[in-house]
Amino acid sequence: MSLIELRPADEVRYDVVSLGEVMLRLDPGEGRIRTARQFRASEGGGEYNVARGMRRAFGKRSAIVTALVKDEVGRLVEDLILNGGVDPQWIKWVESDGYGGKARNGLNFTERGFGIRGAVGTSDRGHTAISQMRPEDVDWDKLFGEYGARWLHTGGIYAALSEQSAETAKAAMEAAKKYGTIVSYDLNYRPSLWKAHGGLDECRRVNRELAKYVDVMIGNEEDFTASLGFEIEGASENLDNLEVESFRKMIELASADFPNFQIIGTTMREVITASNNNWSAVAWHKDQGFVKATQRDGLEIMDRVGGGDSFATGLIYGILEKDSIQEAVEYGAAHGALAMTTPGDTTMASLEEIERVVAGGSARVQR
Repeated sequence: MSLIELRPADEVRYDVVSLGEVMLRLDPGEGRIRTARQFRASEGGGEYNVARGMRRAFGKRSAIVTALVKDEVGRLVEDLILNGGVDPQWIKWVESDGYGGKARNGLNFTERGFGIRGAVGTSDRGHTAISQMRPEDVDWDKLFGEYGARWLHTGGIYAALSEQSAETAKAAMEAAKKYGTIVSYDLNYRPSLWKAHGGLDECRRVNRELAKYVDVMIGNEEDFTASLGFEIEGASENLDNLEVESFRKMIELASADFPNFQIIGTTMREVITASNNNWSAVAWHKDQGFVKATQRDGLEIMDRVGGGDSFATGLIYGILEKDSIQEAVEYGAAHGALAMTTPGDTTMASLEEIERVVAGGSARVQR
């Protein structure tokens, strides 16, 4: 039995389409942003990371709906998207005015953190091209009708960029539902973004409105609390004493409030240090109930940024390919864990590596 009713793969062009911003990530490596003299460039973005992960780790056909300024930075981001195997034809190109006065491409300076020094993200994404994209800028009927997609993924980072971003996300979700495409949404709460757009009250209003269109809701403990208003019973102020039973109760509340949710997935991360986390995940399926992934205590972290996105990617793959919610959440947790062992937002894991971890394989050298 399939976990969720999906469009047949041979009737559509895409397995997964993501809607969201793609930024240029600038990484100082082992050093600090404030003292760096050179940066490693890569691409990343909460929603985009899922499309890329589906293509590179799991071999699925994926596309990104986004907007970029037609300048050298925009072309660099496009080149990185192409290198990731993601179809770029749904990029809306905005003409450059030569100095970024009307629209810009987003930048994200990210240092990984180590030990007692936490990871730091400093984004430069005001007035970006994607934040100005409107529902009418995309031919949704062509994308979901003529071309077809099995899955649409978007999330709370994109919805927080501007009022029209939330409107565009809603239009995409409505079109996806019209053509039988499954919709997933990663809450991905970012206080720095919502601070400029109405604060916590507006965050909850927007996310609760968009949640009505969601089949698969994804997030972590802070996301569900801040974005949807579901308190986790027994959690401390820093959310560092989380219990599985508290998650179960929160998920029960969420599924009762939003009966359209067919699956809910959430990561469980306890931060010991920036480079040592306890890691797991839980999921709920409307028929199969509540499950927990393998607990990985003392998981060594190289770069935690993108770990949640890679969990979402693995979970989606499991839903597409498996008939057990337990298997799906194991793929999500394993992929998230592997993605945090390499630098950058996006995964470098292979399906073979992920399946080895799912099966309980060790880190012995492979020769």
